Amino acid sequence: MKAAHELPSGQKIVSQEEWLKARSALLAKEKALTRQHDELARQRRELPCVRVEKSYAFDGPRGKVSLAELFDGQDQLVIYHFMLGPDWKEGCPSCSYLMDHLDGAVAHLRARNVTFALVSRAPLPSIEAFKKRMGWHFAWVSSQGTNFNGDFGVSYTKEQIAAGKPSYNYGTIPPFGEECPGLSVFAKGEDGQIYHTYSTYARGLESMIGTYAILDMVPNGRDEAGLPMTMSWVKHHDKYEQLVSLGESCCHAKEART
Repeated sequence: MKAAHELPSGQKIVSQEEWLKARSALLAKEKALTRQHDELARQRRELPCVRVEKSYAFDGPRGKVSLAELFDGQDQLVIYHFMLGPDWKEGCPSCSYLMDHLDGAVAHLRARNVTFALVSRAPLPSIEAFKKRMGWHFAWVSSQGTNFNGDFGVSYTKEQIAAGKPSYNYGTIPPFGEECPGLSVFAKGEDGQIYHTYSTYARGLESMIGTYAILDMVPNGRDEAGLPMTMSWVKHHDKYEQLVSLGESCCHAKEART
């Protein structure tokens, strides 16, 4: 049972003076974490890179497209490995959750010499249909018939999964299934050669989810304890119950008073 001076979430109710003291102490820790994040980002940018030796050909809306062409005139390319398998009827809800946050970032990234694109193993018609349903605008191509997903550690055969060897996320955990999420970064040299500079998987993708950043600030947090697995509450954005906007609520309230 919660004490009389606690919220249901367990937070104590104190005076403004006590709250400010506690908040200032936490601010010092937040500032330290921000500096650590900046330093980690610097080290990430200084990682060595690997020359991409293979030639990949993807299926795009205008026909075959190479990895080099996915750069679309920019020097840096970010590819999200979206979980949409060859026989899937719809895309992964968790990947979709993340993409809802990134669709609006495409123009801003391009302004900083970065192209953002998605790659999945599903055939292009399946990709196009799901993209239209979700209302997204970024480039999305099919890697079906290539080894691209396997080469970048996001797709596995049934035999690999049955072997039970941890190979996902740099060998730290077993794959979730035949399809796993990830993000890879590429850069183009002055000679046109392509280099792989960075890849991240699993919770390494979490920093791009703005909803989690906000939930981490509210009293109940992410409220995922006791769920079958992380993100099991997430749905495609068109599957949540329709919510009445604040503006509509205010209008309805005004009409009720008149």
